[in-house]
Amino acid sequence: MQQSRPETRIQQKNRAAILEAALDVFSAQGFRGATVDQIAAAAGLSKPNLLYYFPSKEAIHAELLGGLLDTWLDPLRTMDPDGEPLEEILAYVRRKLEMSRDYPRESRLFANEIVQGAPRIADELSGALKNLVDEKVRVINAWADAGRIARVDAYHLIFSIWSLTQHYADFDVQVHAVLGGPEVDPYPAANEYLQQLFTRLLTP
Repeated sequence: MQQSRPETRIQQKNRAAILEAALDVFSAQGFRGATVDQIAAAAGLSKPNLLYYFPSKEAIHAELLGGLLDTWLDPLRTMDPDGEPLEEILAYVRRKLEMSRDYPRESRLFANEIVQGAPRIADELSGALKNLVDEKVRVINAWADAGRIARVDAYHLIFSIWSLTQHYADFDVQVHAVLGGPEVDPYPAANEYLQQLFTRLLTP
């Protein structure tokens, strides 16, 4: 079988520009509202040039989501069963909040996909995501069984961490409007609040 040629530097640059532009467009418009023309314009390429790299907006969206879910799972993977329970959970909260701060477009892309019923990542949600969450739920329950943290519903604890951290990315316009404008940085106070909240919840 003949192997495909490696991409040239220009091709790599164009592909990266397309994905970067698509992240902007999809996170703002959602999958249904986004068009290939919008993505091409944002990338500074012609539509035929974009279609040379990706045959459709579905293909672009699939590539973005494929990398995103793995990135999204990384903070939960790092929760160490042999670590200090409260420290491990608080570190997970902090990492998730940092992801909302550093990757707001990715968070909105993921949220848009979920709101639409996850038609393109349903298998991953019921497979890789569920398996990892089940694993960490067993860890959290074992910590509670040993009296090292307070007893909580571990699934809903994880859901709460997701919602309380990703809110700052998915609803950033609302957050900044309430706090006084786009120049306000909500993350230091958010981190302090969430650390206090989960410390009180989980301390035996």
